[in-house]
Parts: sequence; structure tokens; C-alpha cells
Amino acid sequence: MELSGDLMATHGADFGSSVRRAALRLGLLYWLAVFATSSVLWGIVGTDPVDSAAGKLGLLSFSAMLTFGIAALLFRLRRLGFFAKALLCFALSMMAAPIYCLVDFGIYYLCVPAGQARFDAVDFGYNLVYGTSLFFGWSCLFVALLYSFEVRDRERRLAASREEALSAQMRALRYQVNPHFLFNTLNSIAGLIEEGAAPQAGRMVLSLSSFLRTTLALDPLHDVRLADELALQAGYLEIERERFSDRMAVRLDVAPGLDTALIPSLILQPLIENAVKHGVGGTPGRVEIVISADRSGQSLTLAVENDVAPAGQAEAHRTGSTGIGLRNVAARIEACFPGAGSCTAGHVAPGRFRAALIMPLRLA
Repeated sequence: MELSGDLMATHGADFGSSVRRAALRLGLLYWLAVFATSSVLWGIVGTDPVDSAAGKLGLLSFSAMLTFGIAALLFRLRRLGFFAKALLCFALSMMAAPIYCLVDFGIYYLCVPAGQARFDAVDFGYNLVYGTSLFFGWSCLFVALLYSFEVRDRERRLAASREEALSAQMRALRYQVNPHFLFNTLNSIAGLIEEGAAPQAGRMVLSLSSFLRTTLALDPLHDVRLADELALQAGYLEIERERFSDRMAVRLDVAPGLDTALIPSLILQPLIENAVKHGVGGTPGRVEIVISADRSGQSLTLAVENDVAPAGQAEAHRTGSTGIGLRNVAARIEACFPGAGSCTAGHVAPGRFRAALIMPLRLA
């Protein structure tokens, strides 16, 4: 709770500092624009802009300090609703305008020759309206500036929340693969032990230990090169080869230049596991597993194709009825590449099953 409070305090300080810097820049631009336009307008009605420049600079400098005070108050009350803010802007402008007019008259009194200064109520009233419009215009600009900062801050927070949720989802999906694979492998080891193949079971346990050590060290949010993923899967296939050495053949078909393609870590694991479990494990004869990678424009296609029994496997391999592994792969691809990635699985020919992934091509 203390750490969360510290983070919120730091975020609030950063937000306030950003708004203050932006308000300072906006204030300088605003009053420079007022100075320029008032000089031109007074010049048109016959007042020398050069002679009146010093007085205007003094008046507008004081006005700028007033507007920064208004901005500080509006910032503190930024949680008010829209209409409350509008009323507050108008009220603050009405309060600042008389001060502006008094300072203006004081500068006028100091600048004209002694005895010639006179107070004109009509001019004072016009100046009061003018000052109110100046401060109200500034207040509205600052509220708009503050709103833009709040929108951007809200967007950043939402993006951070979405990224955190995606990270949690990715980890959950990735880590579901390991228990699934582990259960199947332990069943294979148990089968070897029951068959009396203790040396093979021992080698399988050592291979399993090495494979798990490597996979658990991977960050599920970091992509890996295709060559590294294939090397990792070779370790998994070594485990399964202890049981199916006489019936399993593996072939790689990777297009040139794709070894450095970046893919989510362990994304091929459920596809290859599916091929071994339902292909090699469910077919009495020799089974070929083909792992391929190809490119089409800016898309990368990864596929695992394998032989299956001509009958009795259609239900297990039917598209839309895949197991947890393939479902997780489809969810990971959608999470990593929304709208740009896909996972398909199904029969491509009698006795032939193919699972394919399509994702944007990115090279390391």
C-alpha cells in the first residue's frame, strides 16, 4: 500500500509539473499575442505603439501573474464538472478585471504629465469589459489545456493497464503449456518403465530435466528467433524419440532467411506435441512430422504437418475441437497480433493433419 501511494504521488507530481510548464508557455504566448494585437489596434486609433510599449508591458506582465494565479486555482479545482468550471472561470475573470483596470489607471496616472490625469468612468467601464474578456479567454484556454493533459494521462494509464492485463494473460497462457506437456511426458516415462525400458526412461528423465530448465528460464513476453525455437523443440523431440524412435521421422523445411524471424517463445511446442500425441501416438505405422516456415509478403507462416491414422482420428483433430494446447496457441497469437495473426488446424488430405500459424514477419 505504501509503494502504491508513493507511485501515485510521483505520478501526480509529474502530471502537475507537466501542466505547469505547458501553462507557462501558453501564458507567455497568450500575453505576447495580446501585446502585439493591442499595439496594432492602438496604433490604428492614433496612439504611438512605441510610446505606449513600456506601459503595456508593465500592465500585461502584471496580468500574466494574475492569470497564473487563476491557473493554479483552476488546477486545484480540476475535478469540478464542466458547468461548474465555466462559472468559476467567469467569476475569476470578473474578480481579476477590476484589479487589471486599477493597475492600468495607475500606470496611466504615472505616465501622463502631472495634473493632466483624469478618471473617466465610461473608459473605466469599457476597460473593465475588455479585461474580463481577456481573463475569461485565458481561463477557457487553460481549462482546454488541462483537459487535453487529463485525456492524454488517462490514455497512458489505460494503455498501461491493458499492457499489464495482456502480460498477465500471456503468462497464464504460456504457463498452461508446461503442465500439459509435463503430464504427457510423465505418462510416456511411465509407459517405458512398464515396458521394462529403464535405460530409455532414465535418458528421458534427464532430457526432460534439461528441457524444463531451459523453458522455465524463458520470458513469455520476449520473442525468440525461429532458429532458437527450433533448437528448443529439437530437445523436446529427443524426449519423445526415446519412446517412438522406430516410428517417428522429423523433417525441417525452413525457407532461407527465416532463421532470424522473431516469434513468441514456445509457440511451436503445443503444435509439435499435438503431432506426436495424436499422430505418432495414435498411428501404428511410421509417422512423418514436417515443421515448416515460409513467408508470404510481410507475413510469416509456421506449420506442423503430420500423418494420422486414416480412421478414428478425425474427431480428435477436427478443427474447432482442438485440445488445450492448440486453444492456447490461438489465444496467444490473437493477444500478440490482434487482427494480424491466426491459428488454423485441420486435415489437408486423407491421413494428413496440419496446424498452421500466421503472424507478421519480424526479423531480428
